[in-house]
Amino acid sequence: MARSYFSTPRSAKAPLWRRRSVLGLQIAGGLALLAFIILAITVYVSQGQLPSYDELKSSPNGQMIRVHAADGTVIVSIGPSYGEWLPYDRIPAVMRDAMISVEDRRFRMHPGVDPIGMARSVQVRIEKGHWRQGGSTITQQIARNIFLNSNKRFDRKIREGILALALERKFSKDQVLELYLNKVYFGGGAYGIDAASRKFFGHGADHLSLSEAAVIAGLVKAPSNYSPTADIDAARGRARVVLSVMQETGAITPAQAQDAEAGVGAIAFVPEARQNSVRYFTDWALPQLEVLIDETQRPLEVWTTLDLNMQRAADAAIQANAPKGAQGALVSIDRDGAVRAMVGGTDYVTSIYNRATQAQRQPGSAFKLFVYLAALEAGHKVEDSIVDEPITIDGWSPRNDSRRNSGAVSLRTAFAYSLNTVAAKLGQEVGFATVADMARRFGITTKVNTHPSMVLGTSEVRLIDMTRAFASVGNKGVAVTPYGITKVTASGETIYAQSVDTSHVLVAPYVAAQMTDLLQTTVNTGTGRAAQIGRPVAGKTGTTTSSKDGWFLGFSSGLTTGVWMGRDDAKPIPGLHGGTAPAKAFATFMKIAVASRPPEEFDTKVTLPEFQLEPDQESYFGEADNGLFVDENGNPLAPGDTAPLPPGQQVDADGNPIESRGSAEQPGAPPADKKDDQKLDQAWIDRVLGREPSRPAPAPTRTPPADRQDPRPTQ
Repeated sequence: MARSYFSTPRSAKAPLWRRRSVLGLQIAGGLALLAFIILAITVYVSQGQLPSYDELKSSPNGQMIRVHAADGTVIVSIGPSYGEWLPYDRIPAVMRDAMISVEDRRFRMHPGVDPIGMARSVQVRIEKGHWRQGGSTITQQIARNIFLNSNKRFDRKIREGILALALERKFSKDQVLELYLNKVYFGGGAYGIDAASRKFFGHGADHLSLSEAAVIAGLVKAPSNYSPTADIDAARGRARVVLSVMQETGAITPAQAQDAEAGVGAIAFVPEARQNSVRYFTDWALPQLEVLIDETQRPLEVWTTLDLNMQRAADAAIQANAPKGAQGALVSIDRDGAVRAMVGGTDYVTSIYNRATQAQRQPGSAFKLFVYLAALEAGHKVEDSIVDEPITIDGWSPRNDSRRNSGAVSLRTAFAYSLNTVAAKLGQEVGFATVADMARRFGITTKVNTHPSMVLGTSEVRLIDMTRAFASVGNKGVAVTPYGITKVTASGETIYAQSVDTSHVLVAPYVAAQMTDLLQTTVNTGTGRAAQIGRPVAGKTGTTTSSKDGWFLGFSSGLTTGVWMGRDDAKPIPGLHGGTAPAKAFATFMKIAVASRPPEEFDTKVTLPEFQLEPDQESYFGEADNGLFVDENGNPLAPGDTAPLPPGQQVDADGNPIESRGSAEQPGAPPADKKDDQKLDQAWIDRVLGREPSRPAPAPTRTPPADRQDPRPTQ
């Protein structure tokens, strides 16, 4: 059979391997075309889902919180900080050129993803065995910072590339660069070139020099390493690298680079703001935002109760009076609960531990506030006579600091001179559980033991809780709850406003008035005389075993202030007593704090209601309102634990909280600076206070009538 003229000989066909190669190329080309189509569709869809440029400009990098004092002054900014948004034409050319040179030198040529840069990154990965440099463009960095996270997973890089392509299809190169320079993180909480320029150089970014632009551009690679606030030499070295790269890319001439390098060495960086005692207050107040508001995105403006003049006075008072090697803390609360000043230690920089709100220390005789409140509520009066004599309760035998007993004295005298035996008698009479309940009622959130020695302040407490208790007495028995935040706004909208609750009555007004009477006598004639400030003051001292802690708490003209001093390791401090350094610090502070307030006389002239005319005792003497109790962060908290004392433990002069006073403070003896014929008795105290002579004292002890005993079981 003859072959056709046009038939191809079998030997002339392409080899099998060539045919397979062609087929493979065709399949690869088809797949590539399909991938391109899918990519194009994905980019197109992503482009349509992107926010507008204005929305991208306003999207936050994190929540910024600016805290204001009571007068509106910004006292601290926390979280990211933002400067002025600079449009493209206001950004200095040297800043634009520096960033493009060091971060993405082919920025003007690629479509959002740089294949050359990616290839170089892969090559380095192969040669070095690990990633040494990224291939991300400026546009990819925007996509990552705004829409994604910083993990190095492959799928994240794919999404980053798609978003970068979409961004460059939707926005111009100038818009992309403007967005980047105004949103990129430069360290120290600063986002955007304007925030960075103001933080590091003290002026806006629209006036950046070439040297300064090189410093800022060099921060993007590793903000924490190259930040001027962290390492000035590293920042200058990195800036010189940026200038070298700018010269290499032709952005600047060698002469410009040389001049700019000299300028880098001459830059005067703005020093980091020194932390001060205001941070003790903000560290306490700001965590309360978690329970006050639920806004987590928008920048917040937080308005607080802090009075800057009082804060400076408080800081100065602690600095001037704290014994060498000791710490000091102060809290001052207004009559509505507003915290006006807070100092948690002698130096915030070296110790951020807030001793005003976190430390738990024994209060010593300052705890007698609750003993006498319980006694007054049980029916005692300040003029009642009680015998100061040796006493033993369950094997515990307290002694007075003077090592003597004075026989029959009034409650006013016993409180003014902090007689331990009388406090023990009163505690035994009303019940130690009743005293503990009174302490909890007035806001003590730590555990209060009920051993007999508790009347002398052996249970650990917080300064802010004790200050709150004294403030409630000064508020005529109405509960005072400390607060530090008055208002929170976001985008001009008020999202929280403080509301003061005055409905919680802790004790009857006449009980609070009598307690104020006792506290006033302590300052006028007793252990708290160093706290006098030339106007009526009511307060109480407290000193613990071996002078480990010194306290003074008191109020005047509507302001209640508590002061504590001691060592963090609880070692004794020679000469530290509540009536010395703490009382002096109180007076130093209060003279300034209340200078602009009119003096207020205490309402201590009260008429006791007849028991039979007070049928509704529970209206005043209800259970403790635990909803008012807060921890050191201002949040509701269950009482903490305190180690109880062993039953029957002897607590004498070396084991009891003691009060410091000279021989002039011994009851029944005249002060050293008085004439011998001036007998220190009730008549003398009445004369000092300008009172009418007291009526003859009743029997040595007194308990409420049987029909007026508190029917509630002890706890």
